[in-house]
Order: sequence, then structure tokens, then C-alpha cells
Amino acid sequence: MHPALLSLLLITAFAHLIQFGSSHQESGTWTCDSESDTRVAAGFNPGLVTVDGHSDDWTDVDGFEFPLRPALDPDADKEYKAGKMTVKALHDGRDVFFFLEVDGDYAYSKGDNTKCASVSLMFQVGADATYHSMGGCKEGTDSCTNKTCKGHEVDIMHFSLGNAIPGRLYGGNPIDNGDGNGGDRFGHLVDLYAWNPHCRYLDGMGPSGNDSSAQNNWKGSWWHSSLDVHSGFIQDDSPYGSDGQKGKYYFEFSRPLRTMDRLQQDAQFTIGGSSKMAVAFWYPVDGQPWHKSGHYSINCDWIPLEILSGSSKLATSAPGGGDSGGGVASAFALLFSVISICLSVFVAYTVARPRSIPFTPMENL
Repeated sequence: MHPALLSLLLITAFAHLIQFGSSHQESGTWTCDSESDTRVAAGFNPGLVTVDGHSDDWTDVDGFEFPLRPALDPDADKEYKAGKMTVKALHDGRDVFFFLEVDGDYAYSKGDNTKCASVSLMFQVGADATYHSMGGCKEGTDSCTNKTCKGHEVDIMHFSLGNAIPGRLYGGNPIDNGDGNGGDRFGHLVDLYAWNPHCRYLDGMGPSGNDSSAQNNWKGSWWHSSLDVHSGFIQDDSPYGSDGQKGKYYFEFSRPLRTMDRLQQDAQFTIGGSSKMAVAFWYPVDGQPWHKSGHYSINCDWIPLEILSGSSKLATSAPGGGDSGGGVASAFALLFSVISICLSVFVAYTVARPRSIPFTPMENL
């Protein structure tokens, strides 16, 4: 790519990030009445999911339902009116997968993210990183660095739909990863980190300079239930559906449990461990473009994300005391094993037992 064009793309990306941060203003004192028992569990289920935006793969996966309230003013009276968001997660031992389902009339305006739906996942990285204020570092744009804000890092995946074709895969790609950053010039499914809303950057970029070792580790796709063309869309099919059609939005994402990050910009997940996450949703309510800080969230604090081990999945896969048929089969298998062991011991004894041969005098032969 020509250096001048690359520079223009990077400048545009930075401008978008700066606008996002500068518009994140709050009024009044922050209060949060979080439900302490809410959580998301990612069970072990390999070979189940294809990241294509469709919900079929997730039918038998348990979901966790959350009301959507304004992130900066989590008042129940201002809740997203169309419905709640369902969050599902699983892992296959290598990658973790997320599925988001939310009611919303179809809205799409090519090239204008603010007139389309948008979602974001955020994870705690630094031990001091708070949900509120996107990491909570008190430094401003002129003073936030990886030293002054150390411990306040959060990891963010943001997906805006203005240039994303339904059902197509976006996120990490060879061009942007080759440049060593978390960008996605094709669908704006970007990999970010932040210390607060005003200090928010693509992975590999920052106030102290860029580092070419970063990459976008996310893959993702989207769909709307009103779309009935499963053979696949191309860009010329935009806007892909009719505005105002009732239905649900589906968002599907994947990322390795562990990444090769060495800059403290990615969350690292451990099987059997727990992390902290948040989910945000933007939508053009009543056809009005959304603004950067006008997003909804599933909670006003972190939600625990539990990465279950294989044994945990097996132990919890049979609610209500388990499957009686499985118990009978297990008992039969145990009985069969005991009988097999007894037969083996008997055969071994028979073969090894010394045999007595009667003495016959020579004269009798």
C-alpha cells in the first residue's frame, strides 16, 4: 500500500478514537446498583461453532439474559425498550466464542456507523482497571502513558456495522496485522485497549509511539433475523434488507484464549479461571443516530466470565440430578468390568497352574 494512503487511514482511525473519547461526558455523581449474582459461563464444547453470524449453532447453549441500560446513567426507567440482550459463551480449549442476541428493528445505512447497530466487549487487564470510566485512570490525554496509567488497562473489541456485510467474517486480517496494529480497515471490527475513555487506542498504537508486534486477535460476524438470503450477500446488495423490519440482531465473535501480546493490551483467559467482562450496545433509537457515549450496557459493573474446564462441563451438563438412563449404563459398565477382571484372573490361573503327571514304570511301557 502507498505510504500516503496508509497514513491517511491511520489518521482517520485516530480521529475516530479521539472523537469517541472526547464525547464521553458524564453529569452528576456515578451510582451503581449491580446485581452481584450475574455472570457468564463459557462451557467446553469443541467443534460446535462456525463464526458466521447465524444463531443455529447456539440453540442448545445456555444463555444469560440482561437488561440494557444507559452506560452513563444506568436507570431502569431509561432501559432499552425493544428487549433484553442474551449473552452466550463457550470455548474449545483453544479459542473462546461469544454470541450476542438482541431485539431491534433492522436499521442499516452504508458507511454511517451511527445509523447502524454496534457492539463492544470489554475485559479487565490491569488489576486496578475499573468498569466505570473504562479502566479508571485519572490521567488526561496529555499525560496518560503505559507508566502513568499502569494497572488500569482494559481490552476492548468494537464492531461497527456501517461497512460490514451480514454473514461475512471481519476482524484480524493479514494487511492490518502486517502493519502491527489492531485495526480492521474492511469492517471496523477492531482490537483496542484503553486506560480511560480519553486514552483509547488501537493495539500497537499509543501516546509513546507505535509497536509493530501487535495484531487484531478477534474474528466476528453479524446477522439480522429478518434477512432471508442465506446464500450470502456482497457489497452491491447493500442495504441487504428493508429498514424497520422486526427481528433480532445476532453478533458472533471468537478469539484465542491466550494471545502473543507483550504490551499489556490483551486480556488472557485461563481454562478453569475467571475474568471480568462488560458488553455495550449502540442502536439508532427512533431512527436517530447514536452518539459515542450513548451506549447501553448489560450491567453497571464488571460481569464475571468463567471459562469452565471439561470436567466442570460434564459435572453440570445434567440439571436436576442427572440422567437416570446414564446412571444405569454406568452401573452396567462397572458390573461388566468386574466380571471381565474375574474371568481374566481365572484364565491366568488355569494356564499357569502346575500340572501333575503320573509316574509310569519302564517295565509297564
